[in-house]
Amino acid sequence: MELLKERIRKDGVVKEGNVLKVDRFLNHQMDVKLFREIGKEFKKRFEGEDINKILTIEASGIGIACVVAEIFDVPVVFAKKTQTKNIAGDVYTTKVESFTHGRVYDIIVSKEFLGEGDRVLLIDDFLANGKALEGLAKLVKDSGAELVGAGVVIEKGFQPGGDFLRKQTHLESLAIVDAMDEKTGEITFRE
Repeated sequence: MELLKERIRKDGVVKEGNVLKVDRFLNHQMDVKLFREIGKEFKKRFEGEDINKILTIEASGIGIACVVAEIFDVPVVFAKKTQTKNIAGDVYTTKVESFTHGRVYDIIVSKEFLGEGDRVLLIDDFLANGKALEGLAKLVKDSGAELVGAGVVIEKGFQPGGDFLRKQTHLESLAIVDAMDEKTGEITFRE
């Protein structure tokens, strides 16, 4: 998706430790017009799939998932990283490791919102090692729902997550970063 790659080149910042900071438009300040184009692209890439739920993980995937869900005309569910009083009753839970935060989270989805008969598309902002999407896929499996695929805005192609997930499900990444240079700020994309 050329529009997205241009925006990453313009506003993305390469930080030490293979971190790509895109908080100017993706996961802190959000460019909703760009999100709409992202949603349309995912709709094209998953054309013909019968999807009735979008699933993401809090927090930075929620904005994108909401716009994508609007375009697909389906509800969005997000896995929470902490149990709250608002989640009553039975839940699906698993552990995921965050590359960005360097810690392990328990993620939780109420059984009320995910189950047999659901055909689920996972949506997230980044894919590095794939642990968040792997955790979400486990929640889908545990629920008896069917995983249709996963849509990622930015994939770090030099990390193992994409290769692993492509063996498990239909994965669509809108921009795959092949290399980043923290000294020059240069970002190279897979074509």
